[in-house]
Amino acid sequence: MRSIQSRLLLAASVVLALFLGVGALALDRAFKDSAESALEIQLTQQVYALLGAANTDPQGRMRLPESLPDPRLASPDSGLYVQVVGEQDSYKWHSPSSVGRSFPAFKAIPPGTPRFEFIAADPPFYLLSYSLLWEDDAGHEISYFFSVAESAAGLNVRVAVFRRTILLWLGGAAILLLLMQGAVLRWGMRPLREVAEDLRMIETGEQERLNGPYPRELNKLTDGINSLIEHNTASRDRYRHRLGDLAHSLKTPLAVLQGAGEGDDPELLREAISEQIPRMNEIIQYQLKSAAVAGRVAFAQATPLRPILDRLLNTLDKVYRDKAITWRCQIDPEQLFPGEPGDLLECLGNVLENAYKYAKSRIEISIKVDEKQDIQRLSLCIADDGPGIPVEVRERVLRRGERADQQMPGQGIGLSVASGIVHLYGGKLEIAESAWGGALILIHMEN
Repeated sequence: MRSIQSRLLLAASVVLALFLGVGALALDRAFKDSAESALEIQLTQQVYALLGAANTDPQGRMRLPESLPDPRLASPDSGLYVQVVGEQDSYKWHSPSSVGRSFPAFKAIPPGTPRFEFIAADPPFYLLSYSLLWEDDAGHEISYFFSVAESAAGLNVRVAVFRRTILLWLGGAAILLLLMQGAVLRWGMRPLREVAEDLRMIETGEQERLNGPYPRELNKLTDGINSLIEHNTASRDRYRHRLGDLAHSLKTPLAVLQGAGEGDDPELLREAISEQIPRMNEIIQYQLKSAAVAGRVAFAQATPLRPILDRLLNTLDKVYRDKAITWRCQIDPEQLFPGEPGDLLECLGNVLENAYKYAKSRIEISIKVDEKQDIQRLSLCIADDGPGIPVEVRERVLRRGERADQQMPGQGIGLSVASGIVHLYGGKLEIAESAWGGALILIHMEN
């Protein structure tokens, strides 16, 4: 079963069936107990009615009259039967209705205390036993034992009628609740159907994103889908732009080679090849790196920052060992970077290599963390004591899509690639002036 609505409806139906079943059993038990209690009271009243109608013989002993208070006692098989037995069988009386019926042996009970029980005979009946003491004219107390029985058929009929009634009402209520439940579930699932319909419209090109409005419970889902759609759209645009940039960047070197090839000077051709081939290779490498960065996924893992920095710093120390650069890294070993390890390595590698290349003797790496409303804002600072980057070219150095042959001489393509990576993760790379007058690279991210 792959439908959420069907699962919820089935689960709710099972719970409803269990609830109504338990409720029906409880009501049935309560009704039967109530009916049995009422029957016990009725049979006790029969005893009191017989005692009220009783006469005495010449010795003052109890004798029951011919005329009985309840007409059913005079009708055979009426369902109501009475037996009265005196002490040591000194007196024995049966109601006319009990002709041909036997009563179970009387069990001793305290006088004045009734005992009510169900007798599973054939046919079954309910029995009320009652004992009392009767004082005769001589002052002797004589024990009398009353047994009042009523057929269980009448009570069973009432219970059966109640059961049919309760099943009818509960069944109707269950059907009504299921219909209402289905309607409520369908209404509650409507936002998901709207999301599915909007996704279909995105697939067919009728709209570009999930527009809503949707319930707040779906906001994270729809925002995530919109972010993924926007990322894929941006990635597609970046690929297209990179291809255009690559073609445009290669036009000049190819034109130079073509012009040299059409000439008659072999020395000029060799010189053109030696100059333009490395330049073309640099352009291609730059565009490939930019395209690789642009193609990564929008939702990436967080990566420990310090191990990557230590690895890069140790490597660059070896590459630029002749410069004897002194560096200081003030970053917590547990600090995380919101991105993939490869992107972090590529981004910081370009920035640190640029710092090592132009620093005179020292580099400092630090980070500022600002946490507000469960959002951690990071500002990674990389400062050097080199010549710095002039204000008028800073924007051009970081411009996405800036062609390598138009870069500031000596600056290479590193900062542009690093800026592209940071931008991909929703961050920003800025260039400022360090306290030593060199370059200060600021990477702002949200974790």
